[in-house]
Amino acid sequence: MSMKKALIFGFFTAFLILGIVSMKRALPDAKEERIYQAIKVYSPYTVEKKVGGLTIIDKRNGEKESPSSKEFFHRVDELDKAWGKEHLSIENNEVLILGENNQTVARIFIENQKEREFLKNFFGI
Repeated sequence: MSMKKALIFGFFTAFLILGIVSMKRALPDAKEERIYQAIKVYSPYTVEKKVGGLTIIDKRNGEKESPSSKEFFHRVDELDKAWGKEHLSIENNEVLILGENNQTVARIFIENQKEREFLKNFFGI
């Protein structure tokens, strides 16, 4: 193999690896769908789609936030994690969703160990 072909192959491989690494960084955290969707119903953050992009709205005070499309899903995860640390707790095999005055709003049953690990890793509870 000539030096020119090796150099082209090396650049192609390097760009391929960098592309894969950057795509993995851009993806939001993996979630357990059943438990995440059940908790998301009680989250104070909603997503609004507009012509100009996506907007995160806080239902409690109406505050709007429009992060760039690159940062959008990471920002939603940050907000959900911060809310979850304050308003979620685990009791036996249930997730308790607490309201603003620490009253229990809902209980969600944890079905398996993967969901328990997701709650621990994602929300920090």
